[in-house]
Amino acid sequence: MSESRLNEIIEVLSRSMPPVLRWAGAIGRTLRRFDITLEGKSSGSANTDALTLADLTIQELIVGALRDADPILRTCRIEGEEETGDLGAFATEGEYVIALDPIDGTKQFRDRTGDGYAVMLHLRSRETVHYSLVFLPEAGPQGSWVEVNGDVVKCGPDEPRTPATDVLAAMSATNDTRDRDATGIYLIGFQQWDGERADAVTATGLKGYAPDDMPGSIYPLMATGEFIGSLIHTPNIYDFPVSLHIARAFSGDALWVANGEPVHFGEMWNDETADMLRLPGIVACSPDRDVLKTLCNLAVDWNPERYPSN
Repeated sequence: MSESRLNEIIEVLSRSMPPVLRWAGAIGRTLRRFDITLEGKSSGSANTDALTLADLTIQELIVGALRDADPILRTCRIEGEEETGDLGAFATEGEYVIALDPIDGTKQFRDRTGDGYAVMLHLRSRETVHYSLVFLPEAGPQGSWVEVNGDVVKCGPDEPRTPATDVLAAMSATNDTRDRDATGIYLIGFQQWDGERADAVTATGLKGYAPDDMPGSIYPLMATGEFIGSLIHTPNIYDFPVSLHIARAFSGDALWVANGEPVHFGEMWNDETADMLRLPGIVACSPDRDVLKTLCNLAVDWNPERYPSN
């Protein structure tokens, strides 16, 4: 597919999807007031297994909006963390994938323990991520945005009475204004050892944060430079690629700690326990090359199996 066609896909997404994610966020914010917990996942991880009616409803909305926005979007493959929506309307083969996480941070959303949940999508190829859009309905007085278009990162508050695309268009990039002295590293996926692994990161001079200790969503924290990266065991391919996109936009990377090679999406495995697609192994992600080296050296000998037998 030509570069001009990729640019056309990005243009359609950046024009059509901001209002949709804002509407989706409003639905999530309203549904959150009620008991909408569902059963359905049983991996043993509370963060992975959380599922609500909002996850299913919001994915249905976003998939429908993508289907109807422009025929070019249906030439992409689609990957949703849930199974709702007209997924069959999209291509089964092709270079580009649109991936969705209807509620990132479902456990926090469900338990009402914080406001860092997000509605998000991204566009990627085998090699990398090309467009990312994240809306955080309750981060700040009226919600907040993170958008990464190519190498341009934007992050800032929403203004609900201004068209969403206009809010993003007027937002300044954070590439040159971000904090470069942060030490925070987000860790997840190490199951019952999240806290222990976070402590190991802290012992290097960085500051490790297990999921329950996070001050908010990793995406705005990385976009503004308040956090310097993440260390994730077998990251899923619905939300983690946005962190990769931010890191690469800031001239950093995401690396497999086992060999120091840049992450790509040609290697994935189906986690049947959690019912989702994942990258293999442990991945370090940061805009800072020295931080990447530290994280890779630390975790190189850690067990790469998500569900170790002993």
